[in-house]
Amino acid sequence: MIDPVTLAVLNGRLEQIADEMDATLFRSAFNPIIAEAHDASHGLYDPETGDTLVQGKSGLPIFVGAMSFAVKAVITKAARDGDMEEGDVYIFNDPYDGGTHLSDFRLVRPVYRDGAVFCYLASVGHYHDVGGNVPGNYNPVATESFQEGFMMPPVKLFERGRLRQDIVDIMQANSRLPGSLYGDLNGQINALDLGVARLVELLDEYGDGTVRDAMAELKARAATLMRAHIADLPDGVYGAEDWLDNDGIVDEPLKIALTIRVEGEAMTLDFTGTSPACLGPVNISRSTTVAACYVAMKHMFVEVPANSGVLEPIDFSIPEDSVLSVTAPKPVGGYTETILRLIDLVFIALAQATPERVNAAAYGTINALSLAGYREDGRRWVMFSFFGGGHGGHPEGDGLNHGNAPISTATIPPLEILEAAYPVMFRQWALRADSGGAGRHRGGLGAVYEIELLEKQANAFLFGERGRFAPPGVLGGGTGALNKFRYEQVDGEHAPPMASKMVGIDLARGQAVRLESPGGGGYGPALERDPARVAEDVRLGYVSAEAARAAYGVALDGAGAVDRVATQALRGTG
Repeated sequence: MIDPVTLAVLNGRLEQIADEMDATLFRSAFNPIIAEAHDASHGLYDPETGDTLVQGKSGLPIFVGAMSFAVKAVITKAARDGDMEEGDVYIFNDPYDGGTHLSDFRLVRPVYRDGAVFCYLASVGHYHDVGGNVPGNYNPVATESFQEGFMMPPVKLFERGRLRQDIVDIMQANSRLPGSLYGDLNGQINALDLGVARLVELLDEYGDGTVRDAMAELKARAATLMRAHIADLPDGVYGAEDWLDNDGIVDEPLKIALTIRVEGEAMTLDFTGTSPACLGPVNISRSTTVAACYVAMKHMFVEVPANSGVLEPIDFSIPEDSVLSVTAPKPVGGYTETILRLIDLVFIALAQATPERVNAAAYGTINALSLAGYREDGRRWVMFSFFGGGHGGHPEGDGLNHGNAPISTATIPPLEILEAAYPVMFRQWALRADSGGAGRHRGGLGAVYEIELLEKQANAFLFGERGRFAPPGVLGGGTGALNKFRYEQVDGEHAPPMASKMVGIDLARGQAVRLESPGGGGYGPALERDPARVAEDVRLGYVSAEAARAAYGVALDGAGAVDRVATQALRGTG
């Protein structure tokens, strides 16, 4: 039995290994999606099952669940081929076999001790461009994965420590930005090298058996804590449903349905009633669905260690061939939009069981936006980025203004970086007034981004969501504002026919695109919000005086102070 002090020390040391791998890649990656937005992750994984043992605190939580499936895919391949050796490193981006979408490349490296695999280290990062029909790969009109990028099954990037340059050549030949890909790939390789060095130091210091026991105990404790949290919930059945705008091909909404059953220390997440697999790229694989639910649980039970023990007490019922369980070659490029809806649904359903723990829905879309073209000297440029919005109100206060999506701890790339790297100028980057859902605790505000093209010509596309179904509040809170997108042409402004998805937007120098992202949903009834806080929101420009009156029942005088008599009349408390 490992003593508590040693366990705490080893937990910190193991997390530090993953954190250092994160930092190494963030500081060396060429593309801003990794270097600035931190769309990457590293961790340590079980040598037999591939289960997550440790994950870094700076990477994307969605990768914790997904990466365990990726490591399992490598274990399966190695067992089938019988040729894994010390010094091997596997690479792949298969979104159906432990992946998410084609942009995310995974490197998996076995760490050997005394001739046997002690554990696996893995790295995943979102590459800037991996081919496909549109620059940046978020193709909102893809009908099969071949239109989203090139797919690589698990293959050896290193064989007994020797780099296979042919694999690198194939990867670079399939990217519009081969230099960026090469830099990101080498950043991942170096992160794994550092991880191995740090792990070997730790094993030499404490011994393989002690570290192995610590990993097993941390996983067991996570499972025990989750069972205790589930047992604290009232037994019962809790349901929720929400909708995706469309799949980018057929302009019809897609339903995501969830029923949560709590019985003792066990929980079942049942997605029966969810729409069948669709033509467009908002499908996801089963492993991605499980990973998204992991993220939702970690949002609710934050003290549980981040490893596979979180999911031990949870069963899943995911309909075959639904939008949540597709297989190749169904398109999955927009997986982020669907997993955000899953996280919202877990919050909404469990608000019925444990309102003191849940948030209202966040803004629910990464708004993947790309502008691409050629500079005057003939060089190719691709600006691909995602954008922020409001988070949901929660039991302790208002939602975060202009945060990043709750699938990650990533950051929104700063406008200074984007303007320095690409021929664009931001006319506006501001909070969006009246976008947060009304509530006792207001939803966070979305943002307004207006981006002007400085080059002669470019092509743009948008892959978003929440253009028709606003982020819901909980416990009587109001919805956040809908997503809005506009683009300029010679005859004025236009909006996408499908609200949140469009390709083939041709822009000329001086024309702009304008994105207004959603706010988060509200928590609790708006009429329970302190009028003084509403007045402060108006003073800060978060809420208009008209919305204060209509949504919150708060009247203000000419100086912006609360008119108590008029407010009591509006709220019916006079």
